[in-house]
Amino acid sequence: MTPTPDTRKMANAIRALAMDAVQKANSGHPGMPMGMAEIAVALWGTHLRHNPADPHWLDRDRFVVSNGHGSMLLYALLHLTGYDLPMDELRNFRQLHSKTPGHPEVDVTPGVETTTGPLGQGIANAVGMALAEELLAAEFNKPGLDIIDHHTYVFLGDGCLMEGISHEACSLAGTLRLSKLIVLYDDNGISIDGKVDGWFRDDTPKRFEAYGWNVVPNVDGHDVAAVQGAIAVAKTSDRPTLICCKTVIGKGAPTMQGTDKVHGAALGDAEIAATRAAIDWPHPPFEIPAEVYSAWDAKQKGASLQSDWSSKFSSYQEKYPTESAELLRRMKGELPANFEKAAVELMAACIEKKETIATRKASQNAIQALAKVLPEFLGGSADLTGSNLTNWKECVAVRAGHPGNHVNYGVREFGMSAIMNGVALHGGFIPFGATFLTFSDYSRNALRMAALMKRRSLFVFTHDSIGLGEDGPTHQSVEHVSSLRLIPNLDNWRPCDTLESAVAWTEAVRRQHGPTSLIFSRQNLPYVERSAAQVADIRRGGYVLKDAANAKAILIATGSEVELALGSADALAAEGIPVRVVSMPSTEVFDRQDAAYKASVLIRGVPRVAVEAGVTDFWFKYVGLDGVVIGIDTFGESAPAGKLFKHFGFTTEKVVAAVKSVLH
Repeated sequence: MTPTPDTRKMANAIRALAMDAVQKANSGHPGMPMGMAEIAVALWGTHLRHNPADPHWLDRDRFVVSNGHGSMLLYALLHLTGYDLPMDELRNFRQLHSKTPGHPEVDVTPGVETTTGPLGQGIANAVGMALAEELLAAEFNKPGLDIIDHHTYVFLGDGCLMEGISHEACSLAGTLRLSKLIVLYDDNGISIDGKVDGWFRDDTPKRFEAYGWNVVPNVDGHDVAAVQGAIAVAKTSDRPTLICCKTVIGKGAPTMQGTDKVHGAALGDAEIAATRAAIDWPHPPFEIPAEVYSAWDAKQKGASLQSDWSSKFSSYQEKYPTESAELLRRMKGELPANFEKAAVELMAACIEKKETIATRKASQNAIQALAKVLPEFLGGSADLTGSNLTNWKECVAVRAGHPGNHVNYGVREFGMSAIMNGVALHGGFIPFGATFLTFSDYSRNALRMAALMKRRSLFVFTHDSIGLGEDGPTHQSVEHVSSLRLIPNLDNWRPCDTLESAVAWTEAVRRQHGPTSLIFSRQNLPYVERSAAQVADIRRGGYVLKDAANAKAILIATGSEVELALGSADALAAEGIPVRVVSMPSTEVFDRQDAAYKASVLIRGVPRVAVEAGVTDFWFKYVGLDGVVIGIDTFGESAPAGKLFKHFGFTTEKVVAAVKSVLH
């Protein structure tokens, strides 16, 4: 079918803005926006439910550009449809402090739903968004009042499908039959290195059919009506849908379209001039005719859509005031009024019971207590629930057609973490998911994205050191805690007992604008007695756990090594050497404290020794070059945990010797 004049001009406006912005920046990716222009017209011009005046409308459709290098497509769409993204921002594409960074960033550009660019993570985020939509709809919708009823749309390309995370996320989406998820695949056969058939010959439709998806194959991606029809069909499916759109990368560029040359570089003045002639676009750079703006303008339609929804929600509020208030609270990310009371009761229970248990079990106890007041908890594990202990007595497993609040993610650590980010981005839930600490490497880039986006995803990592024991060095995390501490805006907690574990959980939940990793032991750890002041100071991330008058040295420890530090302090005291013991479950939180508090804990001029069952380099920031760090700078060994700690020198004798060494 031949595109109508309006749709042709609408698509060419995207092409022009993309090539002009990339040319002005002398940097960027014009090929994808030019190749997906008609697909964008089909979706945004007909199907997408959104309101440019309110990018955070609760029941809007979510739109994810998983192939985020094509960011100018999204910026052009946001500008043309009426979002607060003026043309000057498009002129400043990829420039410092602009609202049009090289890859889309949530909270930077109005209308951007997630930060994308690391290929494959956008589609995984979208799975999380679709999951959140389905679970919220099941919980809050009432007969005749479907107040949660929106779709999640994704643009992706060959690169996303080559990334392994796309398999993890899409396999789970098919299993869960997330029917509100619709993916439009830009099948242009080109990536940075050229024609992909030399390294990517997957039968993508059959692959997704095997996942349990509805697949619409062989759609002409430059036929607006064909794409519109495919989306309409997808919206009737009871499964997630992949629409395979055959396209030409860089469509419209006479000598470069269909080649890798148009993928990630400016076209150049000559090719841009030729493109303008080829697509009949005589307008100067960054100039859009009034009739094209009018064709794209979504403000009136968006206002009408939101108004209709608001009327429905008003009826819902009248009939279901409790449920409506709860939904709004959760979508705002606010904690319930009784959360603080539950947190206090949890800590009091820890103090009363004084249990010697593994901190992974202490973590489960915290989840059990907090879940009673946090219906927004959405837990899960990457096929290790019985080891990670992220379930609780009342939790219900999420299954296709059967909503719940605990997700069996399967052996999909990276997919799990990126899906959790999507859930957090959507709103309405506090997601947490778990695996062994050593497998945090599998999901590291999703942790980084959670930190970059400042979203409340809670990553639970158990079996945190050589304490894992007989499984050996492949499973014993040595460098992982320190490496996680290097990620900006990621809080990490490695508690030493039940009380610190409870504080870690409550602080992670309170932290509305950032992710947290919670790091727990496999082996039992003893409860430590504290004063009321010490209990209060746990929230500061580091505090004096055991003090001594005129302390000659300071011992700093975390997690399972706090017990060793306390025992070593007693041994030193017996020899007439008073030392202070500092427990530092969260170095990030401690670092955010004021200078006076930090100086009161780590007294200047007093020699320091740090003890942690991991690599040593990180700790020199606290002990100084003249201090000593007792750690592990090799991989582990396979043996019972108790023997391993002795083998690697985590003994009272070694700590005592280290303290004596810094005193001379």
